[in-house]
Amino acid sequence: MASSSQSGGAGGGGAIASNPRVWIVAGIAVASVIVLAEAARRRRRWLRDRAGAPPDAGAFCDRFELSPPQQPPPPAARHLLSGLTFAASDNFEIEGYVAGFGNPDWKRTHEAPRHTSVTVTMLQKQGGTCVGRTVMDELGFGVTGENLHCGTPINPASPSLVPGGSCSGSAVAVAAQLVDFALGTDTIGDVRIPASFCGLLSFRPSYGVVSTLGTIANSQSLDTIGWFARDPCVLHCVGEVLLPATAGGLKQTKQFVFADDCFQLLKVSNQKTLHAIKNAVQTLPGYQPPKHINIGQYLYSNVPSLKEFCEPATKLQEGMSALKALSTVMLLLQRYEFKASHENWVNTVKPKLGLDISTRVLRAVNFAHDNIKSLYAIRNELRVALKNLLKDTGILVLPTTAGYPLKRNSKERLSSGFEERMYKFVGIAAISGCCEVTIPLANLDHHVSLSFVAAHGSDKSLLRTILDTYSLIQEQVVLASKLVTTPVTNGDADVDASELLKEKGNSAFKSRQWSKAAEFYSEAISLSDTNATYYCNRAAAFLELGRFKQAEADCDRALLLDRKNVKAYLRRGFAREVTLNYKEALQDFRRALALEPQNKTALAAERRLQKLLK
Repeated sequence: MASSSQSGGAGGGGAIASNPRVWIVAGIAVASVIVLAEAARRRRRWLRDRAGAPPDAGAFCDRFELSPPQQPPPPAARHLLSGLTFAASDNFEIEGYVAGFGNPDWKRTHEAPRHTSVTVTMLQKQGGTCVGRTVMDELGFGVTGENLHCGTPINPASPSLVPGGSCSGSAVAVAAQLVDFALGTDTIGDVRIPASFCGLLSFRPSYGVVSTLGTIANSQSLDTIGWFARDPCVLHCVGEVLLPATAGGLKQTKQFVFADDCFQLLKVSNQKTLHAIKNAVQTLPGYQPPKHINIGQYLYSNVPSLKEFCEPATKLQEGMSALKALSTVMLLLQRYEFKASHENWVNTVKPKLGLDISTRVLRAVNFAHDNIKSLYAIRNELRVALKNLLKDTGILVLPTTAGYPLKRNSKERLSSGFEERMYKFVGIAAISGCCEVTIPLANLDHHVSLSFVAAHGSDKSLLRTILDTYSLIQEQVVLASKLVTTPVTNGDADVDASELLKEKGNSAFKSRQWSKAAEFYSEAISLSDTNATYYCNRAAAFLELGRFKQAEADCDRALLLDRKNVKAYLRRGFAREVTLNYKEALQDFRRALALEPQNKTALAAERRLQKLLK
């Protein structure tokens, strides 16, 4: 019986094995179970994340609405900020609402103010609607944007990374499109660093140009009102409201000055950045060729009082030593002034602070330095040195920070190395009091922002420069990220061969052999891919073949290599017009006219497109 049972069992298994349909059904069943299990796991994760996600990305600590005055009827001018919403960091005073300064013990021990911050009031009067106050690092001391009590606002650009501080909530509110712009105070990078981490534009005005009345001070000689925006037009409009008419500054002729040592320290491709900006401004009137400088070495040589704070260094290391010393001076000045303003409160209340914040606050209240005057002397010397360097035409270009954002809750935030990387470059504007714009370069290098620094008092001109060049810079950055140019490797032989192929392509084009012409131009490009004419000629062949997107791409490459290539603008304009991108096409024809005002083809196209766009 036992034998028979075993035999029957073996026979049943053989029957199953010999039936493929059974295996198919079993496989489908197993796959279904796996898919359902994975779907359930993902749903649980989604629900958990949704339940744990704070409302409004955790950006706000107070919600209210301060409506602007009613728009007066015509012929009165429309309010500059009409229809725009904004928020302000938790150190801006709002009548009837206690400012928390990022800490509940501060809020508990202070009363509601009787007046609203001057800047908030000015923005309201010009049509802006304030919708709340935003989370910030406690007492304005952090750099990551993390807050023990309110939580860490979620960085919309990279949710796993910190948003940067101290004005983290304002940056997140703008990046998450919860408001059109937001205010913060920039002491030692508190607006510029979160702008860099969240991929935003920001502006730190010249020291003393915008009133800080109605904000809680961290360091009175370093604090400035700053603001964030996604759109350069909005950034500029806020400046028109807050900046006085005297903050003009730069002359019509301008020149970018690249701080090469800063780019090398960050290991960002200075060549790509230079190429993008150079091409962007080449067609604009009034820009001189870019200049290059070792800014660290310049500061070492021209800010004599800084040497007291420089570490011993070789001649080659003097520049890096000067940049590090400048950030040290900035932190010492912040500690001294914070102690003068808040030592009594800290010692009396003994507030509960996050670990990294408490370390910074203790350093401040225990601060002692024998020669405070030297700190202020450096500030004056640095402003003069930058004025001599930039004069009335120069704009210093450098990375915003010398490091990248950390993961949320990373222990590295407590390290001195991280702090040093964050503060390496921000001290230039913070100590000198110069104005600075930060713009994102997301397509070039991840989480890299570029800063433009102009002499003290040049605020409006700097904002106007960014308004004029921002879209062109971003366009060039996109092109630079797509196009990798390689040098000709076989010398004159390849150049001669490529020129011969180009002539063959021209001959085929004249014979209306468009495909053959495109093939010859492609072969020329394979030998020498840095010649704008080859791309432009192939674009002409592609237009005749009806391959409009390829023609546009070739014109993009041609313009990356030669920004003054009129034929590339014309051919890209035709490609865009045929694909119904009329506004972009009109821009191309107008750029061609800027280079050749009497170009008949461009003039006719401009008239044609203006009619189509009516």
